Amino acid sequence: MKRLLLLCLLPLFALLPFAGCSSKPKPSPLIATEVEQNFKDRWIAKRAADLVALKQAADADEAKRIATEEFGKRFAATTVAQPSEDGAAGQAR
Repeated sequence: MKRLLLLCLLPLFALLPFAGCSSKPKPSPLIATEVEQNFKDRWIAKRAADLVALKQAADADEAKRIATEEFGKRFAATTVAQPSEDGAAGQAR
């Protein structure tokens, strides 16, 4: 009986060192920030071009300012739309 119990428990003890551990590293949160910053840059460039084309902005600088404000309101859930400690919105560190 003891031998049977030992034979049943032996595979469990052999797998115990591997339980709950993974050798795969966790992805860096900086990747998400880079993706968000890339999206922000592309969205602002496209929206600024649309504003100039529709004559809703006098020049490119004003269009970029308006587009940046719209991005902050529309995509407030992103980390790049949040104001940082120094007061500049969307500055990636």
